Amino acid sequence: MKSLILFCVVAISLCAQENYEIQTYPSGTMDEGKTMIELHSNFAFQGQKKTVDGQRPTNHALRETLEITHGFNDWFETGFYVFTSYNPGYGYQWVGSHIRPRVGIPEAWKWPVGLSLSTEIGYQRAHYSPDTWSVEIRPIIDKEIGRFYVAFNPTLGRALHGPGVRDGFVFSPNFKTSVKTIKKAALGFEYYGGLGPIGRFDPYVEQEHQFIPTIDLDLGDKWEFNFGIGVGVTRNTEHLLVKMIIGRKVSFFSKK
Repeated sequence: MKSLILFCVVAISLCAQENYEIQTYPSGTMDEGKTMIELHSNFAFQGQKKTVDGQRPTNHALRETLEITHGFNDWFETGFYVFTSYNPGYGYQWVGSHIRPRVGIPEAWKWPVGLSLSTEIGYQRAHYSPDTWSVEIRPIIDKEIGRFYVAFNPTLGRALHGPGVRDGFVFSPNFKTSVKTIKKAALGFEYYGGLGPIGRFDPYVEQEHQFIPTIDLDLGDKWEFNFGIGVGVTRNTEHLLVKMIIGRKVSFFSKK
């Protein structure tokens, strides 16, 4: 019975960890000398309601992540994250930080699809994730055809410290598709999954499956805006949340 409770805690906590930044990545890296500053926000209307084994409940939690990404050339960028959370009864807290270098195929090569590879590593406090240190390897594939866009991130994650170490790499696929309905807006659909360890996926009821209808607004080359309402369909997925991403590109080290 104890092992079953621990398993459920780990699964719920991994879902919460991913929910600090709910995004299917595009393949393009940041322009050379440019910096993107993004705020990722989401609110869990229906999440975990109890404290279990020291893990704080996520119900009615407001999570905000500051992401700063700088482009060093036309194929390499590095992102840095600061995770925070406001949980009822616990107040506003720093959760952890990650760093994310990424390499990509330059657009000048004119490949038929966009390709890049992101590697993310970092720390989260034990109150918010039993696996305090983790690494993520995220291949990114995307394609734009006229008004239509599609992206796939077949993500692999591994705990470096905590009970999840014994699971090895776990598979968490992300998917996005969208269509430009008017000149300045695109309606889309995003999917976020957590299937479990490679080679021995969890039973369906223990997996994570979240579906998010979204809208992306075109506010100019310097801005990014994404909004969506997410629905989870398994018990280890937050059942209802709202997310928003707003970003601004700046030129701290470039005159271009």
